[in-house]
Amino acid sequence: MFSSRFPLFQLSPVLIFAAAAASSSSNASTVIQWGTCVNDFESTLPADCGTLLLLRIPATVQPAKGSIVLNFGGPGEAGRSTVAETAIILQGLSGGQYNLISFDPRGTPNSNLPFSCFDTDFARQAQAQGQSLPDIDNEEALAKLWARATIDATACAKKQKTTGELIGTAFTARDVLSIAENLGEDGMVRYWGYSYGTTLGATLVSMFPEKIDKVILDGVQNPHEYYHSYGDIEEWAQSDQVFSGIFTSCLQEPDACPLAYYNPTAAELENKVWTLFDTLKTHPVPVGDLIVDENVLHGIVSNSLYSTSSWKNTTRALDMLLTGNIDEELILNLASAVVPVDQATLLAATSIYSPLEGIHCSDRAARAGTYENLLPTLRELANTSRIMGRTDMSLSMVCAQWTIDPKERYEGDFQVSPANPVLLIGNAYDGHTPIQSARNVSSGFEGSVVLEVNGYGHSSLGVPSLCSLKTQADYWVNGTLPEPGTVCQPESAPFSEASWLEVISKAYGA
Repeated sequence: MFSSRFPLFQLSPVLIFAAAAASSSSNASTVIQWGTCVNDFESTLPADCGTLLLLRIPATVQPAKGSIVLNFGGPGEAGRSTVAETAIILQGLSGGQYNLISFDPRGTPNSNLPFSCFDTDFARQAQAQGQSLPDIDNEEALAKLWARATIDATACAKKQKTTGELIGTAFTARDVLSIAENLGEDGMVRYWGYSYGTTLGATLVSMFPEKIDKVILDGVQNPHEYYHSYGDIEEWAQSDQVFSGIFTSCLQEPDACPLAYYNPTAAELENKVWTLFDTLKTHPVPVGDLIVDENVLHGIVSNSLYSTSSWKNTTRALDMLLTGNIDEELILNLASAVVPVDQATLLAATSIYSPLEGIHCSDRAARAGTYENLLPTLRELANTSRIMGRTDMSLSMVCAQWTIDPKERYEGDFQVSPANPVLLIGNAYDGHTPIQSARNVSSGFEGSVVLEVNGYGHSSLGVPSLCSLKTQADYWVNGTLPEPGTVCQPESAPFSEASWLEVISKAYGA
C-alpha cells in the first residue's frame, strides 16, 4: 500500500516462528525488550525499538490498554518507518490508548530474512528497466515482459529457494501471533492491516480465530484471488471509475484544477487525456533527463489513485503535457514516485521488486506455467481496467513461472467464527481494492461488519473523516462495531482537501 532502517537487537527469524509454534498460554512471558531508538525513524511521536526488529509508538494515554500490530501492505511494505511516519494519524484513529507496533515483514530488505534475487547493481537496474506497462495488443512488448519475468523467476529459484520457502503470508501471520504472545499482555491478537495487510489479516484471523481480540482490515484485498487466481482481477474493478472521478471532481472545483480551463464535460476531458496517452506513444516528451512516455504517464496517474490529495498536482502535470508549458520540477517530483529518475531512486525501486514477487508468487497456488495459459488472464486484466489492468501484468507473468513453494500456505476458505468480531473498512471509490472485496471477506467472518467511507482513495487513510475516526476509535477502545450499512462522509470533496490533523484536532482538541 503505501521505507526503514535500524536494529537494536537481532534474533533469528526461526525464533519468531518457534515462539509462535510453541506458545499456547494466554499469559506468555515477556521476551520482547524495549529501548530508545538509536536510529533515525522520522516519527512524529516518541518511539521505542525492540527485539525481533520491532518499532513501538507508545500509547498517548497511559496506562495503555494493550498493543496493536500493524502491516501496511505491499506485500513488502516497510512496517517500522511507515508506522513512525503516520504515528499521529494512527493514534488518533485508535483513540490514543494503545501502543502501536510494526515490523518489517519476512522478505523485506530490512527484515531478518531479506529476499533479493540479484547480487549486483547492474542486475537490479536491468530488472527495473525491464519493467513496462504494455497495451494488451502490443504483442512485442508483452513477449519482452514475459522474457523479463522468466529471468526474474529463474534467478529467484536459483538464488533464494530456501529463503523463499519461509517468507509467505502464513509464516508472517505466525510472526504476528508470536509478537502478541510475547508482549507480556493477555496473549490475544490486536491487528490492523491495510491493502495486502488485509490478506495477511484475513489469513491471521482464519488460522487463529480463537486468538482474536480486535482486528481492523482497511482497503480490503480479495484473499481468494490472491492465493488462487492467475491475476488479481477484482483488485482493479473500480479503477477506471476512480480515474473518471478525477475529471468529474475537477469540474466541480474549477479554481483548484487547471484542466477545468478547457471547459469541456468530464467525459470530454477524460478523452482528451486518453488522447495524450496515445500521443506520448509516438511523441514522448523530454523533461530534464527523463523521457515522459505513456509508461511514465501511466505511472503518475495510477499513483494518484491512492489519494485525492495528489489530484491537484496530477491535473497540473496533465495540463502541462497537453499545453507544452512544462514545470520540470513538478513533473520530475511526480515521476520520481513511480519511475527511477536518478541512481538513488533506481536502486530504491529495485529493492521492492524481489520481495513483492517472492511473497506474492510463493503464496499463489495457481500458476499458469506458460504464456498461452496466462494470456486469457492478461486480457481479463485489460478488460477490467483500462488504466490499471496493465500494471498487474508483470507480476502475473512472474508468478506464472514461479517454482518456489512455501513450507506452509493457508489452504482454507476464510469461513471462521473469531473469538471477537472483525471490523472491515472500504471506500465507496477505491481504485486498488474495491469495497466489494471487503463485503466478500466479511461474509466469511461471523459477526463482522463493513464500514463504508463515501470517498475516493485507497483505504480510509486516504479519506479524512471525523465519522470514520470516531467509528474506528470506538471499536479499538470499547469494542463497539458500527451498525451494518453505516456510511461515513468525508470532511471535504476532492481538490478542497481537509487533512487528518484537522480532523484529529476537531475530535480531540489541539
